[in-house]
Amino acid sequence: MQNSTDPIPDADSNYPVDLQNRRPIKTRSSRWARALALTLARRGVSPNQVSVLSVVFALIGASFLAWEACGAVNAWILLATAACIQLRLLANMLDGLIAVEGGRQTKTGELFNEFPDRISDVALLAGAGYAAHRGDLGVALGWGAAVLAVTTAYIRAVGARRRHPEDYCGPQAKQQRMLLLTVACVLGAAEKLLDLPAYSLFVMLILINLGTLLTCVRRTVRLAKLLEAT
Repeated sequence: MQNSTDPIPDADSNYPVDLQNRRPIKTRSSRWARALALTLARRGVSPNQVSVLSVVFALIGASFLAWEACGAVNAWILLATAACIQLRLLANMLDGLIAVEGGRQTKTGELFNEFPDRISDVALLAGAGYAAHRGDLGVALGWGAAVLAVTTAYIRAVGARRRHPEDYCGPQAKQQRMLLLTVACVLGAAEKLLDLPAYSLFVMLILINLGTLLTCVRRTVRLAKLLEAT
């Protein structure tokens, strides 16, 4: 039996890390998620391929947001964006589960775990800024959220480089940011169906910026305390 202090593969990445470094994801332990991961592993799907697929979903979602920014009138555009965001998160979870359940860890796993996430965050958040239909302010909020999202990951990486546990604290870690963006897209679709003014993406981008900024501050303060204590 594996000791709890032994390095194990993280179910949100496809490279070995300590148990304490796992990103907290409730659905990771669900039966359907593990069954799907096992099925994919048995069919020869690698964790890195799933990581790349997460970017594909994100870029498709970003293209829908670009369509919305150009004045699309169909509510299904925003609903399709919401679906792509959730498929991106599903792929983010499955890449590590495939590594765990299928024993498919790779030496380049860390690269494929981190780099695709940064592309996905920037594409979706910046795209949402253009799709918010608030001119330069909306665009600034979209790019601001993208920069802050990358910054949260950078702070976490600095701590890991100094051999501290990776900090996934919120209130706006990746899952929470993408949840708000998903909700914004669903509400935006409802606004179109009901012929209401488009506010959802704009308001959610404000909340994402504020929450992600607070996340950066929290992670920085927590990391500074750890560094001072060592």
